Amino acid sequence: NAMQRTIPSHQRVYFASDQHLGAPTYKESRERETLFIQWLDQVAEDGAILFLMGDLFDFWFEYQKVVPKGFVRTLGKLAQLADTGLEIHYFVGNHDLWMRNYFTQELGIPVYHKPQEFTINNKQFLIGHGDGLGPGDKCYKRMKKLFVSPLSKWLFRWLHPDIGVRLAQYLSVRNRLISGDDNVQFQGAENEWLAQYCHRKREQKPFDFFLFGHRHLPLEIPIGQHALYVNTGDWIHHFTYAVFDGQKLTLEKWKPTHD
Repeated sequence: NAMQRTIPSHQRVYFASDQHLGAPTYKESRERETLFIQWLDQVAEDGAILFLMGDLFDFWFEYQKVVPKGFVRTLGKLAQLADTGLEIHYFVGNHDLWMRNYFTQELGIPVYHKPQEFTINNKQFLIGHGDGLGPGDKCYKRMKKLFVSPLSKWLFRWLHPDIGVRLAQYLSVRNRLISGDDNVQFQGAENEWLAQYCHRKREQKPFDFFLFGHRHLPLEIPIGQHALYVNTGDWIHHFTYAVFDGQKLTLEKWKPTHD
């Protein structure tokens, strides 16, 4: 049951992923966060819908009564945008896969753990973070299964946050298996496993657009004659995002404005 939306001609739909706020250092993260917030201000001007497609945080965990400190400007900006009526959807990435209902309760932003179908202006979209999809990467899939198990979350919850968050940040940076960032080189269109996943999905249903993050590579790959797979890149090296104007989907690069 795809969610259906119609956007007026003067409005846009925006897509972004992989901001990894908190990494690699507080200082560098804050500089990138400033750029991301400038971009969110632009989205506010003509945005109808904003899709945040995972790894907004380099690490995130929700205890019963506590969330990690930091990122208050981003959270405040998202709250402000949501309050003014911008429709926002959040897809959990592999770095923030322990996200539960904080965004939904606090910001009114729905949170998804799997790719979702949307129909916007009669175009069919499949949107997700992208980790663990398609063929291969058995190690990562096993690791993810372990991490999302109720037992893992229960055990982690009993660590004091100062210890738990520090441990998770260490693993997030050190362990390529967890981050799934083994290979940030372009594999060639025919070897990109997310492109293979899109081809398979396109055989099942006539999607027009596939949008994923996770690869940290801005990509535009045709899927057959009639569909397009766009990877939104990241906000570490590329500062790229996708825009849908009601008809076509384009990949763009944020040019920061300096006061």
